[in-house]
Formats: sequence, C-alpha cells, structure tokens
Amino acid sequence: MTNIRRTLHNILLVAAAIFSLGAISSHADAATAEDLNKDAAQALQTLYKSNPVAESISKKAKAVLVFPNIIKAGLVFGGSYGEGVLTKDSHVAGYYNSVSASWGWQAGAESYAYVVFLMSDKAVKYLDKSKGWEFGVGPTVVVVNEGVAKNLSSSTLRNDAYAFIFDQQGLMASLSMEGTKISRIKR
Repeated sequence: MTNIRRTLHNILLVAAAIFSLGAISSHADAATAEDLNKDAAQALQTLYKSNPVAESISKKAKAVLVFPNIIKAGLVFGGSYGEGVLTKDSHVAGYYNSVSASWGWQAGAESYAYVVFLMSDKAVKYLDKSKGWEFGVGPTVVVVNEGVAKNLSSSTLRNDAYAFIFDQQGLMASLSMEGTKISRIKR
C-alpha cells in the first residue's frame, strides 16, 4: 500500500511540474518582438547599473544575447523558459528562447534575467549555425558571479562567452542537474 501511495504521489508531482511549465511557456510565448526589444534594453540597463564590469565587457563583445524574463518552476522535476533578443552592433539580429529541464531536489518558482556576452566570432557563428546552443557543449560559457567579476578586465577576457544572471525574484530551493538550450525563434 505504501508503494502505491508513493507512486501516485510521484505521478502527481510530475503532473504538477508539467502543468506549471505549460502555463509558463504559453505565457512567455505571448511577447511581441517590440515587447522583447523593450524588455531586453531595460534588462541590460538594470545589469549595467548593478554590475559595471558587465558594461565594460559589452564593449568588447561581438554580440549580446539578452533574456529579460526567465521563469523557473519545479517540484522534483522542473524547468525554465524565456525568450530573448540577440543584438550585434546595437541592432537586433534575432530572437531566441532559453529552455531548461531539471530533476533532483527542488521546490518553488522564481524569475530572473540573464545576459550572455558573445566574445568571439566562433561563439556568434556557433549560435547562428547550430540548431540550438546547449550550455556545456560548443563554445565555453563562464557564468560570472561577484568573485569572477572582480578578476575580469578587458585584458583577462579569454573565453567565448560570459553569462550574467541577475534580477532574481521568488523562491527556488534546488540541488538539481540541469541543462539549458538556446534556440532561434521567429518573432
């Protein structure tokens, strides 16, 4: 009897996570190109105000990929979704989504923004030519936290891409294994 309850409980948890992600992705999918452009510009300004290193890195970047609103939810199984804008030379070069799936000890929901500064032609070309960029595959991405930011300067930038995560809201407790994939979308 206990095994049946545990199995039923696990099925309900999975169903809740899938339902949450479905609601998240349908809401996030409603943004227009104009909305995404405006939100991305605002997110960049927020990042630059809170982290001057990011602004100095942006001046050396070949392209900038901005995801102004990622929604993440999970209960054992979870995921995140958001849409963003790629700019090259201050012009919109395309629209992308960011999707991740995770499993492990996790519960809650949060929203956040992130920006990826593409520092090399190799990274920009990979994003343009691939059918989706999976973090951990392809060009090297360094996630910049306060400790890393203190040691970055225009002379120490050696990696293909630098990602800044900011503007976190909500509560998400997790110890999970996850992968993020970025894919081109039409807007």
